[in-house]
Amino acid sequence: MEIAIGSAGASASGDYNQYGGSGDSTKRSLFVFGSFSEGMVHFKKIESFVVRQRPATVTGGVYRFPSGRLVFSNEGTQTISGWVVEIKSADILLALLDEFHGIHRADPEKALHQRLEIQTFVDDGDITLAQAYCINLNKMPRGTVLVEGGDWEKSLQEKPPLFSQLTERQRAYIQRLGASCGREIVPIDLGLYRELMHLEIVVDKGRRLALTSLGQELYRMLV
Repeated sequence: MEIAIGSAGASASGDYNQYGGSGDSTKRSLFVFGSFSEGMVHFKKIESFVVRQRPATVTGGVYRFPSGRLVFSNEGTQTISGWVVEIKSADILLALLDEFHGIHRADPEKALHQRLEIQTFVDDGDITLAQAYCINLNKMPRGTVLVEGGDWEKSLQEKPPLFSQLTERQRAYIQRLGASCGREIVPIDLGLYRELMHLEIVVDKGRRLALTSLGQELYRMLV
C-alpha cells in the first residue's frame, strides 16, 4: 500500500462502496506514506492532483517487500504516520492508482491489494474515513518483513530500498525488459547481465531473459 483514499471531510457515517468511495467524485482525500510521500519516488504520480496535505496517522501494520517497497495492512495495532492529501479530479487518479496496486474487482481475493475503508486521524483532531490499499496477507512474496513499530521512515534510513541503489543502466534495462512482450528478446551486455543475475533480478530462460519476482516488483516501482 502506501496510499489511502476517501472523500474529503467525510464522517464515520459516510456512504462508501469498496472501490469508489462516496458519490461525490470531484474531491477526495488520500492517506499517503512511504514512496507516495512528498519528495519520494511515487509522489510524482499524485503531485498534479494535490490540493493540500495534513499530517495524519492510521492504525494497522507496515510490511516491506524484498525490493524495499512498503505496503499497508489494515490488520494490526501499529500507529503509522503519514499525510492526508486532498486531491482534485479524483476519478482519474483513482483509476491510475487502482491499476498500480493491481486491484482485481471481479475477484478481490486474487489481488495483491484491496481498497478498503479505514479511519485516518489528522493532527488537527479531525477523524476522516478513507479508503486504503491494503495488502492481501496471503499474497505477500517470500522475504516480506513486518516493520518494527510501524516506523517506516526509520526502516528506510537504516536500509534504503533496492530500487534506489540501482544504477541508471540497471534501471533502464529493467524497464525495457518489463515492457517487452511475449518472447521478445531484449539484448544485454555481459557486464550488465552478471550484475542483474547477481542481484537475482533477471532469470535466464535459455534463449531470452525474464524478470524474476523481485525484478517484476522493481519494475512496478520504476514505472
